[in-house]
Amino acid sequence: MSVTANSVWKNCLVFIQDNIQPQAFKTWFEPIKPVKLSENALSIQVPSKFFYEWLEEHYVKLLKVALTKELGETAKLVYIIRMENTYGNKEPFTEKIPSSNRGAMAAQEMDVPIKSKNPELRNPFVIPGIRNIKIESQLNPNYSFDNFLEGDSNRLARSAGMAVANKPGGTSFNPLLVFGGVGLGKTHLAHAIGVEIKDKYPERTVLYISAEKFTQQYIESVKKNTRNDFIHFYQLIDVLIIDDVQFLSGKSGTQDVFFHIFNHLHQNGKQVILTSDKAPVDMQDIEQRLLSRFKWGLSAELQSPDYETRISILKNKLYRDGVEIPEDIIEYVAKHIKTNIRELEGAIISLIAQSTLNKREVTIDLAQQVVEKFVKNTKREVSIDYIQKVVSDYFEMDVATLQSKTRKRHIVQARQLAMFFAKKFTKASLASIGSQIGKRDHATVLHACKTVDNLAETDKQFRKYIDDLTKKFS
Repeated sequence: MSVTANSVWKNCLVFIQDNIQPQAFKTWFEPIKPVKLSENALSIQVPSKFFYEWLEEHYVKLLKVALTKELGETAKLVYIIRMENTYGNKEPFTEKIPSSNRGAMAAQEMDVPIKSKNPELRNPFVIPGIRNIKIESQLNPNYSFDNFLEGDSNRLARSAGMAVANKPGGTSFNPLLVFGGVGLGKTHLAHAIGVEIKDKYPERTVLYISAEKFTQQYIESVKKNTRNDFIHFYQLIDVLIIDDVQFLSGKSGTQDVFFHIFNHLHQNGKQVILTSDKAPVDMQDIEQRLLSRFKWGLSAELQSPDYETRISILKNKLYRDGVEIPEDIIEYVAKHIKTNIRELEGAIISLIAQSTLNKREVTIDLAQQVVEKFVKNTKREVSIDYIQKVVSDYFEMDVATLQSKTRKRHIVQARQLAMFFAKKFTKASLASIGSQIGKRDHATVLHACKTVDNLAETDKQFRKYIDDLTKKFS
């Protein structure tokens, strides 16, 4: 007997009916119609997006087991959402969405050693007064390795992430520091490693937290005199993922407490994963003892994706959202948005929204309008490091000379210009600008800005320096 969509789905239903309540079966499985079977992928038709979301959230594991029994390990499930079209067209509107086969991340139990009469350990993630030793991993299951596409720009970081996920704490990549610019996938990769570890080692305690939230929790623990509990809590974690670790810059108390936690985890074979927007060598106001530890393992950079990778990212995004767009439009968007992945995906979402909400066909003209607005509205994020490099190159000196203590006139002017542009183009405080440009104080930065303003009005050559550099930054 040949295997058809009908026969496969019929057998799946027999298995599902045995495993759930009759009312649930009647509500959620009887309305489903099998549509087609191709290359081990069964397409089933459901009446609405809500229906699809409910199945994915509550019955995805059951569906996976039933399908695997029928079609083997490579079985796939695709939902076809068929909605009656309200636009007056003859054909009903359909969407095809692949099953993610992922439920929400379950809470993790933690064994707390009892050392005193009151064994309660304060968990910084719960409301005070409520005893709770269940820890939410804070992981987003949608950020997985499956949708983190490999390319030349991220191969090292992705491969290292996979190695860590396969053997957390057991590789030389400890800590693993992933660094790169805005929107290149650092947070996605950090979550993906955590999600993969939970899949492979459900008994391990994994925790994802941003450096900012970690700092807030530490400040709270100092206020409430529970600093030791705070340290002890984090020392019990098996895999600690800290996002945007550059935010610890200048926070000496938080750096100190993180130093103790890091040492304990590392010595006990626990895994530490960090992300940052710059390499350890470029981090400012981070204690030397911490920076040296960041360099113990592997620092892997994420770079801007090349053209082929951008095409793959767009196609994958469209596939997962169940949307089809002509090849030439995908190529147009990939060609014109090069900066980062977040902007790339944002542009394609804008394009789909324009098309759906305005009931317009997706054409090159529409893509052009969306991309033009998108690129125009995207200002380059200028960092203090970048400003120092541009100013140094302009005056034909290296950054170390710019930051040095020398009082030679042309170097002093270059330094003052770097401070002036840092104040103009970044949101950094005067103290932060001063500490990054040659370890000066805020008064020096203020004096530099006033000097540049005065010279701009009285010195023609200096005015030209300002105009030339302004063009470079814009």
